Amino acid sequence: MKKIEYQNSMKKLNLAFAAFIFTVLAGCSSTEAVYDEKTKVYAKSHKLVGQASWYGDRYHGKLTASGERYNMRAYTAAHKTLPFGTIVRVTNTANNKTVDVKINDRGPFAKDRVIDLSHKSFEQIGDTKKGLAPVKIQIIDDSNTFRYKH
Repeated sequence: MKKIEYQNSMKKLNLAFAAFIFTVLAGCSSTEAVYDEKTKVYAKSHKLVGQASWYGDRYHGKLTASGERYNMRAYTAAHKTLPFGTIVRVTNTANNKTVDVKINDRGPFAKDRVIDLSHKSFEQIGDTKKGLAPVKIQIIDDSNTFRYKH
């Protein structure tokens, strides 16, 4: 009798363990909710709406705050607080054009600006002659962030 009870409890334990593993794996299969939650957290602690500007020739080839060389023809950007390596989607709220960029520098340092885009990135969403564009920033991927490159 005890042997049958033992076998039944082992079956229940195995079933519970299998259900637990399935739940864990199912949770790992989708990062949508994780990024949504991280975006909510970032939205509270990082400014993600405002004016975007761009920077180009003057800084081309110089070291960024992350230790990477600035390339005005790469899809990169400067943000005051987002971790280096964060991939964000910048949307021009006036024309709905978007560009995905990697944060690899600090800035902008002008009042009322939330992001400085590389020249190439800004061209994708706005007129470089105007120099500014109203934007919203959405975090796409923050799985490869780093503090400093060097």
